[in-house]
Amino acid sequence: MSTPQVHIYTKFGCGYCYRAKRLLDQKGVEFSEFDITLGGPKRDEMLQRAPDARTVPQIFIGETHIGGSDELHALERDGKLDTLLAG
Repeated sequence: MSTPQVHIYTKFGCGYCYRAKRLLDQKGVEFSEFDITLGGPKRDEMLQRAPDARTVPQIFIGETHIGGSDELHALERDGKLDTLLAG
């Protein structure tokens, strides 16, 4: 089984985005970052994947919508993040 792709939608200067990316980096997780500061097709894509999302970051592990930085860190605290990342 392959590990799921991790996607993170961010905006320039976002402290929560930095915090989420730092955790993923510390865990050695490769991720694709999509900067939606100026909107565009990636913002539209994010809203299709998470229609109620109005803040960044928005994080997806595979097809699972994690939410933002707080939710990502909560998964780590609860010992559930590694399982999701493993697929």
